Amino acid sequence: MTSEKANAAAYWKANVRLITWSLVVWALVSYGFAMILRPMVAGISVGGSDLGFWFAQQGSILFFIGLIFHYAWRLNKLDKEFGVEE
Repeated sequence: MTSEKANAAAYWKANVRLITWSLVVWALVSYGFAMILRPMVAGISVGGSDLGFWFAQQGSILFFIGLIFHYAWRLNKLDKEFGVEE
């Protein structure tokens, strides 16, 4: 019983660490890159709008989709590591 609780606590700690790093990356991309880098690349035209707008809008959406797939992949690895996969 004690080893099950220790295993569950270790799994939860690893899961929270993964969630925390995913949120840090999300905040960095959505707030940091979209606001800090936009003025630097605002003069470059891409598809009728500037590159800064593209990074702030479409680029961040594509990155978030990639982040979702990365989270799912890492969580599946974590599930297998702790023996809780389906």
